[in-house]
Amino acid sequence: MTYKRILLKLSGEIFGGKLKYGLDPEVFDEIAKEIQKVRKHNIQIAVVVGGGNIFRGLAGSSAGMDRATGDYMGMLATVINALALQDSLERAGVYARVMTAIEMRQVAEPFIRRRAIRHMQKGRVVILAAGTGNPYFSTDTTASLRAAELDVNVIIKATKVDGIYDKDPMKYKNARKFSKLTYMEILNRGLRVMDSTAASLCMDNDIPMVVLDLMKKGNVEKAALGKKVGTSVTKNK
Repeated sequence: MTYKRILLKLSGEIFGGKLKYGLDPEVFDEIAKEIQKVRKHNIQIAVVVGGGNIFRGLAGSSAGMDRATGDYMGMLATVINALALQDSLERAGVYARVMTAIEMRQVAEPFIRRRAIRHMQKGRVVILAAGTGNPYFSTDTTASLRAAELDVNVIIKATKVDGIYDKDPMKYKNARKFSKLTYMEILNRGLRVMDSTAASLCMDNDIPMVVLDLMKKGNVEKAALGKKVGTSVTKNK
């Protein structure tokens, strides 16, 4: 089954490349190539970007910063990433629009649901930045909310690992990978693939998700075409 419309969630840490912070232009260009492959199948794409490679609100809060202030700074960081991704996409020949939850008309369009859907119907990739526009909500929650609003068929959560494990595979060699999970299992097991608000939103709206390794070439395309890759998460088994 080929999905008609997907939402690609990109973690901010990915954009830092080997340095794990800042912006690595090569990473943005590689991501653009992966999105280009999906667009060749006429699949509509929305992208939600994180900002952890520049600033994370929780990190600022733990250092004594006001939590709301830190979260707003994190939202602005996602806009920087969104503009960089838009540039890479358009250099790859893929039309893209950045839409933000916080108005900044000089650099991006405000998020309007019907306009976002229309962009996708016209073949443009819609990059969604600035989270939900509210502090205390993660970009995972943003992805779940926008997926429900935009009526996407699946969320593809692109990470640095090839699926969901029972513990951190970077630290533990005996970590066990799951091929399939339900959102309730994620919540009950306390798996840190996404926060509880995001998982609950997906579960309540019956939105399936695939968690995969972004940097393995062709993975996003396979997931968009309904092929087995990474870990799939659904409401029911």
